[in-house]
Amino acid sequence: QVQLVESGGGLVQPGGSLRLSCAASGSIFSLYAMAWYRQAPGKQRELVAGSTSGGSKNYADSVKGRFTISRINALNTVYLQMNSLRPEDTAVYYCNADLVSTHQGRRAYWGQGTQVTVSS
Repeated sequence: QVQLVESGGGLVQPGGSLRLSCAASGSIFSLYAMAWYRQAPGKQRELVAGSTSGGSKNYADSVKGRFTISRINALNTVYLQMNSLRPEDTAVYYCNADLVSTHQGRRAYWGQGTQVTVSS
């Protein structure tokens, strides 16, 4: 069984920083893209940043220059460094991984979500 466990959310003041972590564990055969999504109240879930196994990265326009996605493939872990946070960044952040498990083939997995609140 595959699990994605996120950590690092919390309450931060505008202009502050947070670092989210997501570790994939279980019967993983191959790990492809990993990404962070977020969902604010009353809004659809949106892609924040993504990272392929080859090192390519992409970002939502709203976070470019402020957020950085990184990963350690050997640890099946992805990070999201969030700087210059704004109130509009407030949302539940979800980790997503495209991987092949030894039991279920290739599919996407989601973490449980971690709350990020930016407020003074």
